[in-house]
Amino acid sequence: MLLNGKIALVTGAGQGVGQGIALALAAEGASVAVTGRTREKLEATCRLIEERGGQALPVVCDVKSPESLDQCLQAVLAQFGTVDILVNNAQEVPLGTLHQVTDESFAAGWESGPLATFRLMKLCYPHLKGGGCIVNLASSAGKRWDMSGYGAYAATKEAIRSLTRAAACEWGPEGVRANAILPHATSPGLAWWIENNPEEAEEFIASIPQRRVGDCEQDIGRFVALLCSDGSAYVNGQSIALDGGQAFLG
Repeated sequence: MLLNGKIALVTGAGQGVGQGIALALAAEGASVAVTGRTREKLEATCRLIEERGGQALPVVCDVKSPESLDQCLQAVLAQFGTVDILVNNAQEVPLGTLHQVTDESFAAGWESGPLATFRLMKLCYPHLKGGGCIVNLASSAGKRWDMSGYGAYAATKEAIRSLTRAAACEWGPEGVRANAILPHATSPGLAWWIENNPEEAEEFIASIPQRRVGDCEQDIGRFVALLCSDGSAYVNGQSIALDGGQAFLG
């Protein structure tokens, strides 16, 4: 197992990409703190992990609240003693044109995305020193040639990429690695978008060289497990598109 004995904290792990990552990390031997806002979803993910022989802890957490983030970490430390892997996945998505996105929606995207990532990375930093790994969720939306309808969302995700690079550079000497992934995955959020934007979705999928959207566990989660393993020990500060070849980040 690539991650035997490691402790992982995954936000937004009750469904979608976060759940896929939690399942994949557990499959490689990590004990996983499954965090999110809805206890029922968290417990469902934990059951899936435990049915496969893994160990998981459900922790209710609102990433927009600094107090909730601290309480979440304390619960993880009380159960497992440390954190070796931090995955910042949870985020509210401010979609729409600049006129459509309200201040409240943009603020929620900011608070749940880059600000929550910033806060939780700093909270976990003392425990990550000496070999820990951070994986933050960004998006290729910031690389769209036409940003119409995606400017606010892309702004929050590009901020996360900048914070990831800063963490990699500042904390790398202390043994902490930080990378960002930019995934396309069959999440509930994407399913909603496809249903509400069928023509754009058809064009979107056709623009993926592999002509499909990734599976949350098999395509995204398994890569994250590899990225957090010793086999990727020299990968740091990178933004990696997990999108079947659609985005060019150069």
